[in-house]
Amino acid sequence: MAQALGEDLVQPPELQDDSSSLGSDSELSGPGPYRQADRYGFIGGSSAEPGPGHPPADLIRQREMKWVEMTLHWEKTMSRRYKKVKMQCRKGIPSALRARCWPLLCGAHVCQKNSPGTYQELAEAPGDPQWMETIGRDLHRQFPLHEMFVSPQGHGQQGLLQVLKAYTLYRPEQGYCQAQGPVAAVLLMHLPPEEAFWCLVQICEVYLPGYYGPHMEAVRLDAEVFMALLRRLLPHVHKHLQQVGVGPLLYLPEWFLCLFARSLPFPTVLRVWDAFLSEGAKVLFRVGLTLVRLALGTAEQRGACPGLLETLGALRAIPPAQLQEEAFMSQVHNVVLSERDLQREIKAQLAQLSDSAPGPLPRPQVRLAGAQAIFEAQQLAGARRGAKPEVPRIVVQPPEEPRPPRRKPQTRGKTFHGLLTRARGPPIEGPPRPQRGSTSFLDTRF
Repeated sequence: MAQALGEDLVQPPELQDDSSSLGSDSELSGPGPYRQADRYGFIGGSSAEPGPGHPPADLIRQREMKWVEMTLHWEKTMSRRYKKVKMQCRKGIPSALRARCWPLLCGAHVCQKNSPGTYQELAEAPGDPQWMETIGRDLHRQFPLHEMFVSPQGHGQQGLLQVLKAYTLYRPEQGYCQAQGPVAAVLLMHLPPEEAFWCLVQICEVYLPGYYGPHMEAVRLDAEVFMALLRRLLPHVHKHLQQVGVGPLLYLPEWFLCLFARSLPFPTVLRVWDAFLSEGAKVLFRVGLTLVRLALGTAEQRGACPGLLETLGALRAIPPAQLQEEAFMSQVHNVVLSERDLQREIKAQLAQLSDSAPGPLPRPQVRLAGAQAIFEAQQLAGARRGAKPEVPRIVVQPPEEPRPPRRKPQTRGKTFHGLLTRARGPPIEGPPRPQRGSTSFLDTRF
């Protein structure tokens, strides 16, 4: 992984510890394994009851009814009222409905429908011994104080093993990446294993293609894009990071690859995921810029970080009070970064990266910008599959029967008046004309 991301990823020995494997902030507040679990399932967590910043129960119930109405008419909602979906995702999906909404947002239900029986076959098949050994070593590191993943033989770790193994068999050319562990674990907290697997597939292949492959080429590109955005939006912070030698690959991969599952309190993680599945990768850039500003935004904060170690410590030790979901997500959505701005910066950085980057180049054009783009792409693909291909047919016409030659009408001996009446129809009623003998046309005119 260090070779794929560059030399900047190799951390000093002082920073190479295993503390990041303990999971999110809510896991670290209780040392004893027998304390009461909070409302998210973390033993000894601090989120047992909603705090003062949480919305009241009536408002939560109202949001639940809105989400129920939207999910019952999902195609109509996505095609006509996507702005309402985006606004509701920014406010937060009710926890009771995430199992219903996340697969719809990322389009996992369509993949599951179009691939019947795939997950069951993969889950029952033997895995690659190389990947199975690596996955087995990482299982206990994924949220060890969550009630689902406490026991090695529990349904949490066993389900995580099956989901990660299934992905290595589903995409053997990509294999397993350690950052997929926390992502799959968060999915399993809310979804059955099969739906969690298809959501993981969509995240790896549609939202963040090139992130979890052997070369991680998209991570290198997004790191350069992040620094360019930092230089434009937070120039003083960018200058400080350049002076102390903190490159983006020292802190950004853990944020982006794990979707901030190890860097934020768990309630905030869920809010970030709601917005990410709705709006796409630009949410990750907004969250990263917000974290950097909270850690190094003032001159006093930068003055307290004269070197590399102090700067990295500040990025990893933001006070939890500043990371609470309501206040933090309000700052995230206020970051001025549109999809057009992001695509423009990606195009500029890709042109510079193509001249010097080893290995395969990233393909940012295959990354879709959230739920609406995924829905439209799946609708288009479904319409193409539904259209019946035209079968070419060879039509042999029977030979035409020979027709007798057309005879020229005989006009000899006919009067001019007779020709007109036969051509125009029956004669007009009028006074009788005197009887005249049959004369030729020439005799009549002259």
